[in-house]
Amino acid sequence: MKNMLLWIVQLLLDFSLIMIAFRLWGKYGLYIWCSISVIVANIQVTKNVMLFGMEATLGNVLYATGFLATDLLSEFYGPKQSAKAVLVGFFSLVAMTLMMQLSLLFAPSPSDIAQPALQQIFGLMPRIAFGSLVAYVCSNTHDVWAFEFWKRRKPGKRTLWIRNNFSTMVSQAIDTVIFTSIAFIGVYPKDVVVSIMVSTYVLKWIVAICDTPFMYLGRAWFDAGKIPENPFNA
Repeated sequence: MKNMLLWIVQLLLDFSLIMIAFRLWGKYGLYIWCSISVIVANIQVTKNVMLFGMEATLGNVLYATGFLATDLLSEFYGPKQSAKAVLVGFFSLVAMTLMMQLSLLFAPSPSDIAQPALQQIFGLMPRIAFGSLVAYVCSNTHDVWAFEFWKRRKPGKRTLWIRNNFSTMVSQAIDTVIFTSIAFIGVYPKDVVVSIMVSTYVLKWIVAICDTPFMYLGRAWFDAGKIPENPFNA
């Protein structure tokens, strides 16, 4: 029960933070969120928890909110801006992985207490990062394309939920299969990998449904002129 409540809190927190970033800094806030989500999610994913009776990894909620960011960018600024956000996230994860791997090579001092913990978490990072990078590029590229595909066929405010959910749910399935296969096959027993794969997609699917009201909130803010165009020129 505790994990379920914390998962709901994290869901609300992540959506709130992404909307705050969008409200304060417009498309630049969404770029910032893409970096935050991909970096922190790839650290959280090293922790396994039980959620709704399933074994799952943390990071599902945070990572999935990246799709909300790219969908907001596609809706209001076009697919090219959304594709730029994907590149920003890609660069952020590569940079973090390289810097942390270099950090692990430094010989710790006799009084150091962090090296074992850092080694435990970031020692897995190259494989996790590789799986995440492949999954991230494939799934987000599909999400940008699919959102624009449904936007052309189902334009207008009333069908916003269609392009948001249809693009995100398929993209998250692609992401889940690719990432879980690369990151965890050979690390965990087969039944655990399957459990993680199923739970990851189910949780991301829930996130995809829950992010629809925030898409409409973004639409309302944008139409009302409340989203800044050049927030850093003030």
